Amino acid sequence: MQTQDQGGEEEPGDGPVSGIRLLDSRPAAAEILGGTLAYWRADPYERLAMANFRVLVSDPISDKGVEALAAAPGIEVDVHTGLPPEEFLKIIGDYDALVVRSQTKVTAEVLAAATKLKAVGRAGVGVDNIDRQAATDHGVIVMNTPTGNTISTAEHAFTLMLSCARNIGPAHAGVLAGDFKAARKAFQGIELNGKRLAVIGMGRIGSEFAKRAQAFNMEVVAYDPFLTESRARELKVTLAESPDAALNGADVVTLHVPLTESTQHLLNEQRLALMNPGAIVVNCARGGLIDEAALKAAIDSGHIAGCALDVFEVEPPPADHPLFSLGKHVTFTPHLGASTNEAQENVGIEVAIQIRDFLATGEIRNAINMPSLDATALRELGPYLDLAAALGALLAKLGPDNADSLRVSYHGDLAGKDTGLVSRTALYRLLEQSRQDGQVNLVNAPAVAKAMGLDLVESTINAQTEFNDLLVVELRKGDQKFRIAGTIIGRSPRIVEIDRLFVDVPITGHLLIVRNDDRPGIVGAVGTLLGQHGQNIANLSLGRDKSGGNALSVIELDAPADGDLMSAIRAIPGVTLATGVSL
Repeated sequence: MQTQDQGGEEEPGDGPVSGIRLLDSRPAAAEILGGTLAYWRADPYERLAMANFRVLVSDPISDKGVEALAAAPGIEVDVHTGLPPEEFLKIIGDYDALVVRSQTKVTAEVLAAATKLKAVGRAGVGVDNIDRQAATDHGVIVMNTPTGNTISTAEHAFTLMLSCARNIGPAHAGVLAGDFKAARKAFQGIELNGKRLAVIGMGRIGSEFAKRAQAFNMEVVAYDPFLTESRARELKVTLAESPDAALNGADVVTLHVPLTESTQHLLNEQRLALMNPGAIVVNCARGGLIDEAALKAAIDSGHIAGCALDVFEVEPPPADHPLFSLGKHVTFTPHLGASTNEAQENVGIEVAIQIRDFLATGEIRNAINMPSLDATALRELGPYLDLAAALGALLAKLGPDNADSLRVSYHGDLAGKDTGLVSRTALYRLLEQSRQDGQVNLVNAPAVAKAMGLDLVESTINAQTEFNDLLVVELRKGDQKFRIAGTIIGRSPRIVEIDRLFVDVPITGHLLIVRNDDRPGIVGAVGTLLGQHGQNIANLSLGRDKSGGNALSVIELDAPADGDLMSAIRAIPGVTLATGVSL
């Protein structure tokens, strides 16, 4: 079960208001978002000034967020909220980025029509309204804003727990109805002091809730598959091995996980039965996490005392919702978890800055279908991204067809870095070179590989090499293996090995790769043919495994070798392979 902070959010009313192609192989992306070292060193706002990105804000966000986008050079912002779906479909094809909350439905149909779209930014945590698989298939990055509403949602969930324990809602209604004495007698509450609290999902919101519960002297038990023992000790919570273990003997449960296939009805009849008699259920995440019929039955039986809910399986819930008929220990709010002035402004500004920085620098923050990479890491890894792109492109030319797996290995200091995007870049360029259909990019490369039956395997190796860092990519098909390795010398990416033969080759230009028997005259014959075809040699690197064994020549040319030249080279006696690739 994956866990991620999920906060309820109120929607305000509508109102006016080369090298690596980092995103997309469709028009416009490749022109601006390149991967060369010059690109990484360039000033981001100079790039924006030369660009002409259009961003659509289709749901209301903070005015300051819109202003942050509009102030960036090269970005044009249109705010069109409350558009009917047919109108939205008509215009989405004109935009490079989209900012939404929960009203706009970013469906597969929308993504198919959004031929320029590179990113969708969600002002909030939940992305239920975005077809994530379709976005990935179309090479569109989806980013959310998990931090902007953390405190608001945690405070709201905690308030719900307090209100439920002390019957604030029903007691308030009794006072207004003139039943002061009756309400005072009927709505006796319970203390939270010393009670056992189960927190399911210890992301940002769950962690903030736990801090507040500890201030109330509650015993906190937490379940989260990504929570380590050391982090649990740091948070001063007891780590449970499963949801069942966390709920067993709990007096209160609060839920802070996303709604997925595995978390649907996470809190069901069996798990409610594990809690102590008189327990309270709090949910400020997603309605479908609770089997509402089972919750109603548990409350009717007296085993569960009550509930405090901000979210429901169906929203808005019907007026005759079964839970609404309960008399005490209940509190209901209309999806208000993130509905504070501060949270609304924070998520609007946060999503705007993420979209702006992404268009300016390629920085990826809070992406749900890509490895995130901040600007500092992006600058540090820029040369490795270029190197991975070159190695992937070469491997497509030299490795076996219809391979089973691509292994990306990291040696030396590189093994300690966050290299998810490096591996994905090598895979992307391998697939791009081999498919040649323009439909693969960094976002959808893993999905494309999976559909092709190609596994991506990553490994880190601590053994010493001749270099401080070494990146190795290897294509495997059954018993066949072909590997290429590279490193960074200074700030210059270099190819240093091709199938166990050592070379020293820059990753730019037009390369001619010739494998041959190691015997006199072959390199000279290749050089003669190049001269006869008007080709000038810019750089030459030679390698061999042993005298009289296998030899390799990597020749950088001023222009790609044409078909006639390649045929002539392949006809030289002793040449076993000749291919060209432009990097």
